[in-house]
Parts: sequence; C-alpha cells; structure tokens
Amino acid sequence: MRHTILFSAIALSALTATAACKVVKNVDPNDASEAEAALTDEERMAIYAREIWDTDVMPTVTAHLVPLDELRSALAQDVDDAGDAHGLRPEGEANPWNFAISGTGTIIEAKTENRAAKLHLDTDGDSEIDVTLQLGPIVRGTTLRDAMPFLLFSDFRDQIEFAKLGNGLNAMAHERLTIPKGDLVGQTVTFEGMFTFKDMDSTLEVVPTAMTVGE
Repeated sequence: MRHTILFSAIALSALTATAACKVVKNVDPNDASEAEAALTDEERMAIYAREIWDTDVMPTVTAHLVPLDELRSALAQDVDDAGDAHGLRPEGEANPWNFAISGTGTIIEAKTENRAAKLHLDTDGDSEIDVTLQLGPIVRGTTLRDAMPFLLFSDFRDQIEFAKLGNGLNAMAHERLTIPKGDLVGQTVTFEGMFTFKDMDSTLEVVPTAMTVGE
C-alpha cells in the first residue's frame, strides 16, 4: 500500500512559495498528486513522519516497551528468543533486532550544546557508561523506521526516499524532547526509547521517545 501525503503537504508547499516571494500556480487542494510532486523527498517524508508519529509510531513503541534490566537478562540467555518475545525487525533473519525499552540511569557525561547532542548514562550502578541517549537533532541510525512493522521498503519509491523517512522519524523524536541545560552530570534520567541491538558488549545507542531529567 503506497503511503499518501495529506493536505498538510499542500499547506507546506504554499507557505514555501510565499516565503520565497514567487508567483506560483494555485494548487487544487483536491489534487494531492500535484502538491506532492512539488515537494522534495525530504519534505514529503518529514510530513509523512509527522502524520504517523502519534497514531502509529508511538503506539508501537508503547506496545513493545520492556524494562531494560529485564531485556538484558533475556538477551544474556538467548538473543533470538529475546527478539521473538520483545523485538521488532524488518523481514529476514539477517536483519538486527530493534527493542523498545524503559529505564533509569545516572548521567555520567552530557553533550547538549551541539547538533548531535547526547547523554551518556550508567544504568546498572557500576559507574560506567552503558547507554547513550541520542537527543539530536542529528541522530544516527534508522531504528525507529526499521522497528515499525507497517513501514515496508517495498511501499516506497527507492532507497533514497526510505532513508529520508528514517531521518524524518528521528527528527520527530528530537522535536518531542525537552533537552535540559546546565550541569547535568550526576542527575537521574528516566527514559523510553528504541535501539538496534549489536552485541552484549556494546553501549546501547537509544533514540529516546520520552525523557525526564532530575525528577
């Protein structure tokens, strides 16, 4: 099923044209295909990510949330069994598992002043970093896209469009966060989010979908 861009695409196209002070042809609000054609891949996928965030993405994250300590125990027993019980991934056994987790940690290091803002956490009490929260706006990876069972590569035009969707979902995660300022080291963070599993020894790189600091 091909995704569709709704009237918001038309509004964005019109606003962009107005800001640039250009005279453009009026777009028929009923002609979604014409409005969509005027947008870049990045614009269309950003709009689509916003349309599905609250209705589809967040319910999927919530439905698959597992406490981090519980997931660690399950992964230590057997990765695929843990994946079958809690994980999400695109079709094909070669693809890595993605997990939605909830957890609490202590901030060991904070980098919130750059575009790839991050919080580095200790979540197991050994004073070592074991979780990194990617706050963005620059966020590595496509875990949010790849974890969604309703987002299939075959429904999109090509790899470029699919990649832009991953960027759009990461941007939505960043937009919904309140990133604290000041000296954060030593404060407690409660979070929910998603990560792509690599191995038992790697620091988890989590894209947070909810986060509270210092409460």
